[in-house]
Amino acid sequence: MRDKLINLKINGKKYQITVKSNTLLLNLLRELGYTDPKYGCGIGECGACSVLLDGQLTLSCLTLAISCDNKEVITAAGLSEKDQLHPLAQSLIEHAAIQCGFCTPGMIIAGKSLLDKNPNPTEEDVRQYLRGNLCRCTGYAPIVEAVLDQARKSKS
Repeated sequence: MRDKLINLKINGKKYQITVKSNTLLLNLLRELGYTDPKYGCGIGECGACSVLLDGQLTLSCLTLAISCDNKEVITAAGLSEKDQLHPLAQSLIEHAAIQCGFCTPGMIIAGKSLLDKNPNPTEEDVRQYLRGNLCRCTGYAPIVEAVLDQARKSKS
């Protein structure tokens, strides 16, 4: 396996790090102490490992770290401003859309990605966009409502 020196920014912090050619972005994030992207399925089926990679919704369990050279990674925790939750995270709390919390970081990242692309989604838009994120606790209704509510709040 070949090692490669890469530069990347994670949640605003710059890193220059040597990675093996087969290191997954999710594993690199964990090694660096970022625990909000979760290892769920490891095959891109659950969305728990979702991050924004240069603004694009990305499954970190399927992304090689070497492909992230000179890119920016944002995790759910990186969306917060100082001690203030991101408004979408706050909306999930207000709508009781968090139970065990395992899927929450991926839902926040996917919801933000959707709202960045479509600030006025329909319920069907939200359901379609979040279909790659599995939740075993909430039944999805409160998550969808939280995203729709955040879209409404952002308009005002």
